[in-house]
Amino acid sequence: MSLIIGDLAPDFSLVNQFGESVTLSEFRGKKNVVLVFYPLSFSGICTGELCELRDNFDRFEREDVELLAISVDSKFVQKLFAEQEGYKFSVLADFWPHGGVAQQYGVFIEDAGIANRATFVIDKAGVLVAKFITAPGQARSLDEYDKALATLRK
Repeated sequence: MSLIIGDLAPDFSLVNQFGESVTLSEFRGKKNVVLVFYPLSFSGICTGELCELRDNFDRFEREDVELLAISVDSKFVQKLFAEQEGYKFSVLADFWPHGGVAQQYGVFIEDAGIANRATFVIDKAGVLVAKFITAPGQARSLDEYDKALATLRK
């Protein structure tokens, strides 16, 4: 499935690093959401990207955004990863069915069994307003996030 701007974002429920269920539709009418799919916790580029988001978290708070990072790792891996790096946002486990949410969003790399680096910006109505995907091995830039967050102000 390839999502296009203006689509209603596919709903899902995943467990975060605390074992709590997080459901996308629960944010409708309350907060904007940024989904950050990444391949694997503890890998170099992924850790660097999420630490950059952690260090610039105020950019998301200013736009009333719930930041949700998602990988195919288990909730146990996500807990250790989030604790070690001091993430203030939810780190979700798309563990079972393996990569199911990444598949819904069209960013699951079947041959590798991981999600691609993909970001989806969803407004308070649950509508996809921006997205960007980078090639495997290529980190996303903070500028791309800034441009995507600007779509929430239009």
